[in-house]
Amino acid sequence: MKSEIRTIAMTVNGEQVSVDVEVRALLSDVLRHDLRLTGTHVGCEHGVCGACTILVDGESARSCLILAVQADGSTIETVESLGSVSSLSALQEAFRENHGLQCGFCTSGILMSLCAAERHGEDLEETLGEVLGGHICRCTGYQNIRAAIEAHWAKSVTQ
Repeated sequence: MKSEIRTIAMTVNGEQVSVDVEVRALLSDVLRHDLRLTGTHVGCEHGVCGACTILVDGESARSCLILAVQADGSTIETVESLGSVSSLSALQEAFRENHGLQCGFCTSGILMSLCAAERHGEDLEETLGEVLGGHICRCTGYQNIRAAIEAHWAKSVTQ
């Protein structure tokens, strides 16, 4: 059986893109395979681990639970929008300085959830509970991730 193809248009990391997708294609797969934005990781494919978290119209969302056709007309932000290897964002820098990652698999999703929380003006304790409760990290035990978040929030308040 042949799957139906649709053309969708989105703004991805500030750039207008148009892509032909199967109607059953997941947004996570389109981002990774068609647009080559491999910072969005796919772990559980059930929306539980949080590795695929991106921002859709400014709200954090699990890209493995969204059909690409549902994102037609949306503004998408992936971890690649935060900074680059030569110019990390303040949040990424806090993770680097506090060793808030090890294998890095969960990091992009955590960073995107934190970005949404920060934009929404959430306080530190609410952020720690909500964000870390929605992401699975198998390497760090969360101590350094918490330290990175606390350091970033402390810097943000003083600036």
